[in-house]
Parts: sequence; structure tokens; C-alpha cells
Amino acid sequence: MVADTGSENGQRLPGLRLDELLEELQLRIDAMRGTRDRVHGLLEAVLAVGRELDLPQVLRRVVEAATVLVDAEYGALGVIGPDERLSAFLTVGVDAEQAAAIGPLPSGHGILGELIRHPEPLRLPDLAAHPASHGFPANHPPMRSFLGVPIRVRDEVFGNLYLTEKRGGQDFDAEDESVLATLAVAAGVAIENARLYEESRNRQRWLEANAEVVGSLLSGAEEREVLELLVAHARRILDADLGVLCVPAPEEEAGVRISVADGPGAAEARRAAGRGLAAAVGRAMAEGGPVVEADLDGGEGTAEGDGADGGGTGDGGGTGVAGLGPALAVPMRTGEHAWGALLLARARGRAKFGADETEPLLAFAGQAALAMELAERRRSAEQVALLEDRDRIARDLHDLAIQRLFATGMTLQSAVRFVAHPQAEERLLRAVDDLDETIRIIRSTIFGLRAHETGPGARGLRARLTRIVEETVPSLGFRPSLRMEGLVDTDVPGEVAEHAVPVLREALSNVARHARAGAVEVAVVVRDRALTLTVADNGVGLSDPGHHGGLRNLAERAERLGGALTVERRETGGTRLRWRVPLPVG
Repeated sequence: MVADTGSENGQRLPGLRLDELLEELQLRIDAMRGTRDRVHGLLEAVLAVGRELDLPQVLRRVVEAATVLVDAEYGALGVIGPDERLSAFLTVGVDAEQAAAIGPLPSGHGILGELIRHPEPLRLPDLAAHPASHGFPANHPPMRSFLGVPIRVRDEVFGNLYLTEKRGGQDFDAEDESVLATLAVAAGVAIENARLYEESRNRQRWLEANAEVVGSLLSGAEEREVLELLVAHARRILDADLGVLCVPAPEEEAGVRISVADGPGAAEARRAAGRGLAAAVGRAMAEGGPVVEADLDGGEGTAEGDGADGGGTGDGGGTGVAGLGPALAVPMRTGEHAWGALLLARARGRAKFGADETEPLLAFAGQAALAMELAERRRSAEQVALLEDRDRIARDLHDLAIQRLFATGMTLQSAVRFVAHPQAEERLLRAVDDLDETIRIIRSTIFGLRAHETGPGARGLRARLTRIVEETVPSLGFRPSLRMEGLVDTDVPGEVAEHAVPVLREALSNVARHARAGAVEVAVVVRDRALTLTVADNGVGLSDPGHHGGLRNLAERAERLGGALTVERRETGGTRLRWRVPLPVG
């Protein structure tokens, strides 16, 4: 019996050992299969990340691949800005509704800041146990296990990968860390390639935009159209929400004035101009260099609690400039002359402008300013040629036409005494008077042709009124039509002209501020020994002209000269202002 028992035990033991060996072998096979699958997954992730050239898509692919490779429920990729804070934060596992309930994205405190300060892999079994943890904000999902690794682009730490909550309640292990570190290396290469591609594409965009702007300026296009083109190109290339071009205000005003505004908030920017916007533009023009603002209104605030990070940037309740935050202003200068400044702004919460965006915009603005100066010099040369041609015409009129007309008049006058018929004599004398009037008109024309521009105060009334109409184009948003009749420069004395100039400026200013018009017609007529200045618009009209202080000033100017001001509603809509004063005889 004993021998039989021993024989049974002897047969059972080898069987047990064989089962254990087979089980251990199966475990090793499963481990090898798991390792093989993970290696395949890592290779596929590296290939998927490397195929992308668009930087936002690269970052999205990286964080999605990371969560799959280490079997994490939540993943994020934080991009480190120049201020050592998170400038962008992409998440996986948190939907839009959850993100809205949590509040502002983290900016780089707590555990997330730990990796920024110490860019080395960090693996934790429990987030809350780490000294740098600040806790979670309200509505944040619970997170325990944590794994973070830095992403390096060459020698620069671009950002960090953050993974939390390994599925199955397990902790992240050394193999997870190794896989994630390998993916981070591949991500760094992909990010560098995407950056180089983006730089090359943007460089091409800047070259094309500059060529179009310069070509338009030098081909004689309207300057306002070219400036609108310049702002639109800059806003599109740098993905800004608002583009504004400001010019120095006239001497009688202070600060700067918006000439062109492009983007969803353009209308509001024109009306308010915002203290932050004006300050940034003024600094850029004064300092002659770029000005970068984190928030146009300076109302940035913080809201504590951003998940594993424990702190975030909110909107702070600042008034803002049409909800705008980050801004970049660059001057448009050639030598000592400041043409203006170009400002781009993004919505609050979006990424700040970096050095890689500042330098191309500064060069673009400088090249545009140079093209504007060349176009101005070309216009000046054309103006000189025009004035020289006018001088030639004036000489010909004086030396040829007037002398011949004068000789004809003298001949007719000498022939009167030989005419016996009274009616014939009357007709001859009337013809002589007509010749005298013609000579006077030609002399007035010669005077106008020779009235060279030597400064705003020395120009004729016609040129001064034209300049005022041009100055109101930015505030109106369109170009008013201008019509002049009669001898404006010669028949209107200086005293009347000094009143007519501010009258037109005030009338057009009233239209810009109150009328909300889409068209304005200006007429300046010298006829019947009177100057009539009319400004008609198609806007909403004045509700009570009698209580408008600016109109009272215009009426008083007319009364001092013996004239009158009338303001009436047009039948087709809008308002017609007529300022009429008599002109002295002689």
C-alpha cells in the first residue's frame, strides 16, 4: 500500500510541475505579446504624429496617442509660453460641457508647474500626496495616478505631456514612463518639423502680401484701399481677431486716430478706440519698436483651482476692448517719419503673440511704410510736373490769349466812334465788356494755376476745402463727393474763407458723429455775389437742430457775415445744411 501511495505521488508531482511550467510559459508569451503590441502601438503613434505638418494637429495627435499607449483615462499637453506659464492646454477625456463647468484652463501652477520648473519625468501613485498639489476646482473629475514627461524641441522644453487615471485602478509603471518618454522624443521631432513648415509657409505668405501691397501702392491705387489690404493680410497671416491701423491725429487733436479697422470688432473699435488700444499704439509710435500686451485693458485676473495644477487665469472682470486680450503693435516708420502704427489683437484667452510673429510683422510694416514713402514721393513728383505744366499754361494764357483779347477789345473800342447806328454802338460796347469779363476770368484762372502749395495756411480756399473733405474720410468710412462752382479762390475774400473752412469741418464732423450716413454730398458755389456751402447726407437726420451747439456756432458765423444758416430734412432721407453769406462787390 505504501509503495502504491508513493507511486501515485510520484506520478502527480511531475504533472503539477508541468502545469506550472505551462502556465508560466503562457504568462511569458502573453507578456511578450503585450510588449509586441505596445511596441507596434508606439511605432504607429510615432508614424501618425510624424505624418502631420499642421502644428495644432500634431499636438492633438500626440496627446491622443499618449492616452492610448499608457491606457490613461485623461491626457493633456501643455505648451510653455515665454513667461514660463502654460500658453496653451489641449485635453483628452474631458468633453466641452465638463470643461465649461470646470472653468478657465490651467496656467502652470501646482503639479503642472512642477514639471515646468523641473523638466524631468514625474510618476505619482497619488496626486494629492505631492507637496506641490493645490487640489481640484469645483466640477473637476477625480484623479489619482499621474505620469508626466517633458517634450523637448532641440534644447528647448516646448511643453509637457500629462496623463492621469490609469484604467483599472492601477498605477503607472516604469514601462509606461519609458513608452511615454519615447513618444515625447518623436513628438519633439514632429513639432520641430511642423514649426519649420509653418515658418516657411508664413514666410511665403508675408512675401506675397508685401508684394501685393507694394504693387498696389506703386501702381497708383487709392491709399485707403492699400491700407485696408495691408491690415487684412496681417490679420489673416497672424490669425488675429482685430486689425487696426492708426495714424497721428491732426495738430489740433491729441494722440492717434483709427484710419482702418478690420475684423468682427472693427465697428466698436472705431467708436471707442479703447484706452488700451490707444496706449499700445502710442507707445509703438513713440518708441519706434514693437509693443506686446497681454491684455489690452489690463484687466487680467486669476481664479484659483485648475485641477492638478491648482491655479488658472480668468478674465478678471476687466472691461476690455471688445473682449480682446493679447495684442501686438508695431510702428510704420521710415527714418524719422512715423506714418502710423499697426495693431493686431486676439480674443481674451487666446495665445499671446510671440517673437516668431513679432519680427515678421515689424518687417512687413516697415516695408509697407517704405512703399508708402516711395508712393508719396512719386505723387510729389507728379504734382511738381503738374505745377510746371500749369505754369506753362498760365504763361501761354497771359502772353498769348490775354494779349490778343486785350488787343481785340482795344480795336472794338476804337471802332465805336465810326459807328453811327445806336444799336450797333451798344452791341460793340457790350462786346467790349464781355471781353473785359473774359480777361478777368482768365486772370483768375492764371492766379489759381500759379497758387503753388507752400503750407496749409497759404493755399487757396479751393485746396483747403478739398483737404478737409479728404481728412474726414477715415471718420466717415467713405469719401464724400465734392463739387465746386465759380471763382472760389479769387472772389471769396480772406475773411469769408477763414469762416468757410471751419464751417465745412464742423458740418462733416457732425455727419460723422450723429448721422450714421452712407453718403455725403458737398457743394461750394460762388454765384450772384454770394458763397453757398451745402452739405447733404442720407443719414438719420437731426432730431432737434435748434439744440445742437455746433450748429449754433455755424449760424453765428453766418450772421456775423450778414448771411444765414438753414438745416432741413431731405425728402429722400437725411439732412441738408446750407450756409450762405454775401460777398463784397469789387
